[in-house]
Amino acid sequence: MTAMRAPDWRFVFRHPAHAVAFGFGAGLSPVAPGTVGSLAALPLFLLLHPLLSSTAAWLIVLTVFYLVGVWACQTAGAAVGVADHHGIVWDEIVAMLLVWVFTPVTPLGFGVAFLLFRLFDVWKPFPIRAVDRNTRGGAGVMLDDLLAAGYVLLVMSGLRGIGVGI
Repeated sequence: MTAMRAPDWRFVFRHPAHAVAFGFGAGLSPVAPGTVGSLAALPLFLLLHPLLSSTAAWLIVLTVFYLVGVWACQTAGAAVGVADHHGIVWDEIVAMLLVWVFTPVTPLGFGVAFLLFRLFDVWKPFPIRAVDRNTRGGAGVMLDDLLAAGYVLLVMSGLRGIGVGI
């Protein structure tokens, strides 16, 4: 990988892969770009939610987003010189969309899911940390966040299973 100056708006919109990987600018946040990227998923979810009436439709769209993300994150990481640059947030966006597909569409549901996702994304419990360290390229960037989303879905399911209304 070749090193480059810090990504800016010009970098983000120089190439479609950069725009996607950097969440159309959300990843340029000087503070907590992963959190900002996770929040950037909300307007996209609210836009798509009325259009995608079934879980199957969502899963098709999310599969496309994942595959585009592998390419975009690989391309942007190579261009910026850091495979998983902190400004690459498409992985957070796709993972949050996945979580919200299976979350009650309420402020409490969205809030709990968001906080749990940020916890697992930062904490990286087994096997997330191992995947993060050992899977290279765009697939590695995308996969660790999908695993964090899986943890969130397990916890949310468990909470619903014991009668917690979220």
